[in-house]
Amino acid sequence: MSVIQKMSKVAARSGAALLCAVAMVGCGSSRHTHTTVDEVSAKPLLAEERPEVRPTRAARADAGPVPSRPDEKAFGARYATPAQCEVAARKLLATSRDEAWAALKSCVERTHFTLLNAVLSDAWYEELRVRPDAAQVLAQVVAQRGGSVDGELPLLHARKVPIFALSAAVAQPEMYKGRYLLLRAQVADVRTEDDKPTVWLVEQGLGSVEREQSVGYSTRRDSVKVHSGAVGGNVGLLGPSNLGGQISSSEQEVSSSTMQRFDNITDETGREALGRMPKADPFFAPGKDFVVLARFDGLRVTSSGEEDDEDAPKLPVLTIVSYYAPHPLLVY
Repeated sequence: MSVIQKMSKVAARSGAALLCAVAMVGCGSSRHTHTTVDEVSAKPLLAEERPEVRPTRAARADAGPVPSRPDEKAFGARYATPAQCEVAARKLLATSRDEAWAALKSCVERTHFTLLNAVLSDAWYEELRVRPDAAQVLAQVVAQRGGSVDGELPLLHARKVPIFALSAAVAQPEMYKGRYLLLRAQVADVRTEDDKPTVWLVEQGLGSVEREQSVGYSTRRDSVKVHSGAVGGNVGLLGPSNLGGQISSSEQEVSSSTMQRFDNITDETGREALGRMPKADPFFAPGKDFVVLARFDGLRVTSSGEEDDEDAPKLPVLTIVSYYAPHPLLVY
């Protein structure tokens, strides 16, 4: 074999090896991503305001191992106060927004979380805009603050959070159709048809009554005073005689310290609604108050009216998203 033939054979082998190496690099660098339907089925709370822009981070060789996702249930149990838990969850935003949001949800679920202003701060605003379950988190915080929906909605609206009152939807049904509503309501009745229950909701307003409550110790002092005496002399026809008598008096003194207290009371607002649920829920029971998050489906003519009668009585129809029992104490 000539020298030229040997050189051609070596070059052919080198080229084949180079193609193999390139193919191996290409195959080793490809990755497959998968998104479940459940993760994208719900509509983000603030998605209608502007297109979604999620921050991205470039991978670094020296970044080290990715920290494990915090256990959503265990994270909140690590901290003594809701404030400490929220601060720890907020610190995770710098490394993983998904982990930070899971941690915040754990804070809300595992502690008596009433820090609504912290959730509405700039730090969490991006998450409120893109997270499908942001409305549920806000509704749960409102319930844990006592369930004063009329008092809390102005705080949400100040941050342009699109959750509205039932009164606004009834007044302008076309404008609010499909939007989130938040209301405090009592379950009056539950009817089931084709395994799909319909709940009759009676909206409740929250007020307060004043009372005096004793604090500390109270003292009581009772005293009795007795006065006695005798009188002697001539009493006319009876002649000389002695008269005696006794007078007693009692006194009572009570002292105590009191302070002003206010008890929450609910009263019907006069508005009612029909709520649709995918299945029966034994905990969503009649006679109890709940903070209800729902989507507004429009108005429906009641059975006593005609469809073509504009003045016929109508009831708002809601699709119930979630509900929470309000805390008995109100946070201002």
